[in-house]
Amino acid sequence: MDPILLIKAALMGVVEGLTEFLPVSSTGHLILAGTLLGLHDEKAKLFEVVIQVGAIFAILSVYAQRILDTLRGLPTGEPVARRFTANVLIGFLPAAVLGFLFIGVIKSVLFNPVVVATSFILGGFVMLWVEARHARGAPVHVQTIDDLRWTDALKVGLIQCLALVPGVSRSGATIMGGMVVGCSRRAATEFSFFLALPVLMGAAVLDLYKHRDLLTAADLPFFATGLFVSWLSAWLCVRWLLRFVSTHTFVPFAWYRIAFGVLILVTAWGGWINWTA
Repeated sequence: MDPILLIKAALMGVVEGLTEFLPVSSTGHLILAGTLLGLHDEKAKLFEVVIQVGAIFAILSVYAQRILDTLRGLPTGEPVARRFTANVLIGFLPAAVLGFLFIGVIKSVLFNPVVVATSFILGGFVMLWVEARHARGAPVHVQTIDDLRWTDALKVGLIQCLALVPGVSRSGATIMGGMVVGCSRRAATEFSFFLALPVLMGAAVLDLYKHRDLLTAADLPFFATGLFVSWLSAWLCVRWLLRFVSTHTFVPFAWYRIAFGVLILVTAWGGWINWTA
């Protein structure tokens, strides 16, 4: 296979891995990277779905012990394992139902540069508001994800539905939503990671099944490269973000979102990037 194509696969893997779990919307960044690299056909869109699996593997790698303990505890009725699993499922269901019902309408109506840019910019200002609220001493009753109540999980799950709007960012919605309902930054961030597992896995399986005819053996090196690099960069990103939130706020990400939203408007109006891809 063309080594240039493998380099492009690796670059896309880096973009996916670094942006999937940061509150900055991986979708917008993948569109920008794909356009700059000349990867914007149907197979490229399928490739973006495949490299999301790398991000899933990153969570499984970082939290392997927690996941194994949960799987062992479920058959025996271990309370922590049951509560943790129930909270993830409760948080996942609202977006899953709405996504299944309205994904076609969302893609056809909302996927345009104005909506994407507005989502980036408004999301940035929401993050600034959440952090300001947190700084003023907003109550925090969830220090770890094991303190999460099912009602907290449901509220975060409902807020996650906002991420169906392109540009909102699933991780941004769940992390900020978690902080609003009373989670510490770390607890909100970790719950966002675990909510990503059913969301990304469900989307990947569905899209791979729908577009299975596009897959060929000749594409294996291209897809494998992107998948591996996505896993590695996401693994590094998740570990870094957990350290970052221990001593920092999300304010830098808020200003980044606002700047990126302006970039979307400028490049769309100039005709340089097709943000409806």
